[in-house]
Amino acid sequence: MNDIRKYDMCDVAVIGGGPAGLAAAIELKKNGIEKVVVFDREAEAGGIPRHCGHPPFGICEYKRVLTGPAYARRMVKTATDAGVTILLKTTVTSLGSEGVLSTISSDGPGKLQAKRILLATGTREIPRSARMVSGQRALGICNTGTLQSMVYLKNRIPFRRPVVVGTEIVSFSALFTCRKAGIKPVAMLEEESHTAVRWPINYGAKLFRVPLLLQTHIVSINGHDRVESVRICDTNGNEKEMSCDGVLFTGQFTPESSLARMSHLQINQITGEPIVDQHGRCSDPNYYAAGNIVFKPVKVAGKCWKVGRTTARWIAKDLAER
Repeated sequence: MNDIRKYDMCDVAVIGGGPAGLAAAIELKKNGIEKVVVFDREAEAGGIPRHCGHPPFGICEYKRVLTGPAYARRMVKTATDAGVTILLKTTVTSLGSEGVLSTISSDGPGKLQAKRILLATGTREIPRSARMVSGQRALGICNTGTLQSMVYLKNRIPFRRPVVVGTEIVSFSALFTCRKAGIKPVAMLEEESHTAVRWPINYGAKLFRVPLLLQTHIVSINGHDRVESVRICDTNGNEKEMSCDGVLFTGQFTPESSLARMSHLQINQITGEPIVDQHGRCSDPNYYAAGNIVFKPVKVAGKCWKVGRTTARWIAKDLAER
């Protein structure tokens, strides 16, 4: 939206244009912070809700029920109306001391120095490779983010009769996406004896008429060019083959903290997230973190929005007391 060279200095740089990052940027402007810049590597800001073409979003933030894309658009408009600068297709490549950021965009490499920096890069689902599921690398294997991106942004259908793995909130969001795209999952698998979500969401599989198999996991994925079936096993060791044309891995999130891990910031070696204090401040006091990059379990958009606002108030207070 703007040339980064015009902003070689700013008050607060926010890395990530999702609910936490945009909420923080808006709140910073409300608290009188003059130059607030949001970096987003995508062509549009708004984060994961852009891919979720279903409600409910926006209940806490805007007191109405919105679909994900409508919610994302409204957040972006609120931010730009407040005077926030959003730099799209701009990737932050490194975090330096003294608040210096290295970036890359279509205009080439750049540098920016901020008095404070907020990491709001969110989280991502663990891929099939990290779940230790054997089999060929056949077409038809993806996670929720990829499915929603294909359906809502690219108008493509990766499969018609997949097996869904996981029962987290995002798993039932995936069922909404499947229904919209005319995809009919053959089963939903959960390794535990109960779903990962509580009532009433745990009845989502029944609502969508998808068989829910508890205490069941995938042993292997069969098929060469495309998924043809999966071999599943229950806790009693009983195995059987289930015909399908895809596998949808959902949930099991990990922080999107590669920037922080490559920097001088202290990292929790177990979770991979930056270590923060009760105010969201990292080991380098110029840096803060908010949203799903530092919160377990994964928070929905509304909760990330609240956390972003709270962290922004601490940043504004920090700058005022400087």
